[in-house]
Amino acid sequence: MTADLTDPNTQRDTWDRGVALARAARAGDTLALHQLLDHLAPYIARICAPIALADGPDAAQETLLAVFRSLRSLKDPQALYGWVRAIAVREAVRIARRAARAHPAELADVPERGDPQLAADIDDVLARLSPEHRAVLVMRDVEGLDEEAAAALLGVPAGTAKSRLHRARMSFRKAWSS
Repeated sequence: MTADLTDPNTQRDTWDRGVALARAARAGDTLALHQLLDHLAPYIARICAPIALADGPDAAQETLLAVFRSLRSLKDPQALYGWVRAIAVREAVRIARRAARAHPAELADVPERGDPQLAADIDDVLARLSPEHRAVLVMRDVEGLDEEAAAALLGVPAGTAKSRLHRARMSFRKAWSS
């Protein structure tokens, strides 16, 4: 039987387990550290995949490494999920930027307006957005953060996050409805 993650009690139990594992891992319990990384992996993947797209697994791996290396710097284990989210967004954007530089889009690869493949796949539409636009779109529309929280995670002013979100939504709608 699968846990119902929409159930507030299940969410609270999952959150409490992560915090307890973080406390034990910070105290030097290596088994708890391994369990914590296993526990966080799906959460991290859910954040990294829509930002880094095909490189989502790489971004998730880099995030897990950063969590592993920096866990002792986490001052308050109660802030675990926000701290991990910030690392995941940073790593996903970094990996997506690197991939964009390595594989610049060719105009011949971009489907023309009216092409049925254009709107066929959400990943395809997301891939057309810049990593910064994908990141703010995921933070607001998938993670449910407000502009201020998304801006803080991305390290930009709230107005910048708001304008990026507006542009990302417009670009997404345009590509989706084409």
